[in-house]
Amino acid sequence: MTDSNCLFCKIIAGEIPSAKVYENEYVYAFKDINPQAPVHILVIPREHITSAAVINSDNSVWVSRCYEAIAEIAKQENLVGGFRVVSNAGADAGQTVFHLHFHILAGERLSDHMA
Repeated sequence: MTDSNCLFCKIIAGEIPSAKVYENEYVYAFKDINPQAPVHILVIPREHITSAAVINSDNSVWVSRCYEAIAEIAKQENLVGGFRVVSNAGADAGQTVFHLHFHILAGERLSDHMA
């Protein structure tokens, strides 16, 4: 299922350009246009799920596929020093696009402070 008004659904459909890093039948990953670290990649399921707050037994396979892709992307991008994975759920947490997504942050020593 997709949402015709969703920015990330439009990126997956090729309606909006992106700097693709990885894709398979479950996942699409691309470089963030406003990077917060030298490496900042967004990993999104091809299924429209609004956030981590609505993950359940019916849609959790998409989440596991995202994490499998994250491991592949880390290898592909040679993130041997480590990386951080972040997902914001809801406006108060800073979510601005309401399509589940995971930020891979890497490329430098990241702060211990999470906010």
